[in-house]
Amino acid sequence: MTQPGTMTPMTQQMQDCVNACMAAHTMCEETMSSCMHKGGQAQMQIMRALMDCSETTRMCADMMMRRSPMSGDMCAMCAKACDMCADACMAMPDDPQMMRCAEACRRAAEMCRAMAGAKM
Repeated sequence: MTQPGTMTPMTQQMQDCVNACMAAHTMCEETMSSCMHKGGQAQMQIMRALMDCSETTRMCADMMMRRSPMSGDMCAMCAKACDMCADACMAMPDDPQMMRCAEACRRAAEMCRAMAGAKM
């Protein structure tokens, strides 16, 4: 039985999801930096997706770490942001940074979908 005021330990699934979110967050930040040097209208759409994904994954990881009761809902939203970002990055298949970012976002989306369906 848990003492009042103490948090239950993170499950491996939660920890894996936090790690995937933070990896996607980092990759989005790095990709934004890369995009800023290229410019162009297509880049602006990708930048918006990268910013949304970066912020959402960070917030999602934070909420899971503090065991927020809203974590499940946040995971569902995060999965959507990650999918949108991965799709945006896939529009530039010749750019290795974009492909690495898309891969990190897909993994985070998959982990977040699993957490959104799990009891937190």
